[in-house]
Amino acid sequence: MLPVLAAVLAFITIGGLGWAFVGGGDSSDAAVKRAQSFGAPKQNAAAARKAAANTPEARRKQIMQQLQEADRLERKARLTLPAKLKQAGLSMNVQTFWIVSAVLGVVAALLPMLFGLNPLIALGLGLVFGLGLPRWVVGFLGKRRCKKFSSHFADAVDVIVRGIKSGLPVHDCFKIIARESPAPLGPEFQRLVEGMGVGLTLPQALDKMYERMPTPELKFFSIVIGIQQKTGGNLAEALSNLSAVLRARKMMGEKIKALSSEATASAGIIGSLPPAVMILVSLTTPAYMAKLFTDPRGQFMLLVAVVMMSFGVFVMKKMISFKF
Repeated sequence: MLPVLAAVLAFITIGGLGWAFVGGGDSSDAAVKRAQSFGAPKQNAAAARKAAANTPEARRKQIMQQLQEADRLERKARLTLPAKLKQAGLSMNVQTFWIVSAVLGVVAALLPMLFGLNPLIALGLGLVFGLGLPRWVVGFLGKRRCKKFSSHFADAVDVIVRGIKSGLPVHDCFKIIARESPAPLGPEFQRLVEGMGVGLTLPQALDKMYERMPTPELKFFSIVIGIQQKTGGNLAEALSNLSAVLRARKMMGEKIKALSSEATASAGIIGSLPPAVMILVSLTTPAYMAKLFTDPRGQFMLLVAVVMMSFGVFVMKKMISFKF
């Protein structure tokens, strides 16, 4: 009996150990289910976030956030003096600009005093030529340069679209634009290519380019590139749609310019009429207008008239300037 009992106990022990270590099909399935239950919430949450990021509402919010950030950066880029010098394409620094402005202001203030005019007039001319005129020239050059850049930017986007469809990389398309496009579009894309050549990513290089050329067209292009890199998709189709939008926007701007041409002409006539009448009266009867320049009261009246005319021209310019 003892050998039989020992054999039964040994069989039961070996079977129990084998069942414990190997396990049956039910426990294996339970282990798999437990493992899936641990990993499933993370996978489901990641899939839910990815699906939520690809919804039209999420993309719309992302685009709105990027547009708000672009508007903030655009305002900041247009306000600072170093940014204005970059936009104008001038190589001088801020210190050189202020030195030139100070020299112009001093010269403009000393010349009227040499001819015996009122010191207030000399002070006004010094402020105009020292503070107003140089900044106006820089702003004018910057706006003209940005306008030239925007007028050819849609053609550059078309070059990128045709290059992508023919199998060229985007970097090679940038090189073609830098080589074939007129200034300032070509030189700006050349600097973009050089920046990417020294290690900058495409969004970083486009941000640098936007600092030098803060145009809405370039910001739209940056947004399209950024969204395509994050979500994927057909870049050629997206840029083709962007080109159509840019051309429609340009056409709308031309229509606005044509519709507001009458108001612009009226503002020009109203603004130039008082100086023109003053010049004509000075040519026909110089003694009649000489009191404004020789008498202190006339000089004060002339200064007030210039200030009021400047304010009126500024208001009319704001009224006929349309943002779109």
